[in-house]
Amino acid sequence: MRNSWFIALSFLGIASFGACTQQGSVQPPNIIVILCDDLGYGDLASYGHPHIQTPNLDRLAGGGIRLTSCYSAAPVCSPSRVGLLTGRSPNRAGVYDWIPGAGNEREDGRDLVHMRASETTIPALLKTAGYQTCLAGKWHCNAKFNSPEQAQPSDFGFDWWFATQNNALPNHEDPVNFVRNGEEVGPMQGFSCQLVVTEAIDWLNRVDLEKPFYLQVCFHEPHEKVASPTELVKKYEPVSRNHDEAQYFANVANVDSAVGILMDRIVTLGEEENTLVIFTSDNGPETLNRYTAAFRSYGSPGKLKGMKLWTHEAGFRVPGIIYWPGRMEGGFVLDTPVSSLDFLPTFCSLAGVDVVDRDQLDGTDISTIFNRGEVNRTKPLLWCYYNALNDHYVAMRDGDWKIIAKLSTEGNVLPRLSNLHKGNEALVKGAVLEDHMLFKLSADPSEVKDVSADHPGEFTRMKELLQDQYGELLDDSHIWNREITGR
Repeated sequence: MRNSWFIALSFLGIASFGACTQQGSVQPPNIIVILCDDLGYGDLASYGHPHIQTPNLDRLAGGGIRLTSCYSAAPVCSPSRVGLLTGRSPNRAGVYDWIPGAGNEREDGRDLVHMRASETTIPALLKTAGYQTCLAGKWHCNAKFNSPEQAQPSDFGFDWWFATQNNALPNHEDPVNFVRNGEEVGPMQGFSCQLVVTEAIDWLNRVDLEKPFYLQVCFHEPHEKVASPTELVKKYEPVSRNHDEAQYFANVANVDSAVGILMDRIVTLGEEENTLVIFTSDNGPETLNRYTAAFRSYGSPGKLKGMKLWTHEAGFRVPGIIYWPGRMEGGFVLDTPVSSLDFLPTFCSLAGVDVVDRDQLDGTDISTIFNRGEVNRTKPLLWCYYNALNDHYVAMRDGDWKIIAKLSTEGNVLPRLSNLHKGNEALVKGAVLEDHMLFKLSADPSEVKDVSADHPGEFTRMKELLQDQYGELLDDSHIWNREITGR
């Protein structure tokens, strides 16, 4: 049974968002979400990278909206992807950290973690409005991939899926671990981003263009292990400090090339005007040499503090481009916070799917951006990552303000945790928020100065709001229990 807020259809009032078919009925827009893996805030030319050339993404940014305060749902992959698909904090789904592949039982219950079939997702909702749906690329929402023991992409509304559990193996070149609709594909030739786009285009060539489609393209790049085309690597050698950095630069450029191929096909299909495209990343850039295989992790956080796995801005503030030439005039920059949590309510609004219990979502319908270029956020953005590399596990942004806090228990910082389960539930729920820091992001996006003493009224308001929001999230967080099947 799906969550109670999965309700009915209401096609009233969506004519302004759709295009008329030959029969005169209203057709909602096609939707494409392009998600990179570990792409940093400063990794694209349009976001200030001095060397990486991304002309196709620059074209989308120049003809659309370039978001400078775009956020992922988490500073690490699995929870970020679950949040995007559900429109809710991944903590509510019980996905707190990246999900390892299936293995032996673990004391922390991490082997149990997966996105449960009860979660309601974007493709499942859009299918009720007649959408055709496809996932191409990285999945990483369960441990037991392609197994009946846990829900698979098809259980969440994807008609067609071509995916890997986590990374492309052995690296981006000639991967061997793709699965198509439950069938192992075996060794393939080419680079992952190109193979993913080829699959997406093959699917697009078969869809009924009289009906809308939802396509989610999830690149493995530029996550390690990085491998890039030789000719692109040679191009970047002169501007790189070493061969490994050239490999990273070429990796991002290869993604840009894949995006260009996909967009060219959308144009030749005659669907560009009625296709909403969103490009973003699952989290910030990996730290160079954080683990053995991360020797090509030369991603850039730009002006932001932190990296992947941090609750400072670079952990989850990511590139974000919205492109819809048939619905909006492009070429402008928006600094208002937008989150991947917003995708579900926004897409449902555009498709005419009525999500009645919107208060159970953490995302906001931002469809007003296409009319007035503004976002009316009704709820602050909250992140709680218990395995953060910095000691402030909890962060919240409300308007221009951001507050972070440590979690302490009996005077000590809460130990880093990858999962919440019956064995540590009492410890986590007994921890208190303290050592708060306040930042005004418009003046200080790099989070250099704690301004809590300069703005005591705002500091008090933000602390109280954080206490309320974190308490509600913690109460609703899924706690894994090995004693209960499926939990």
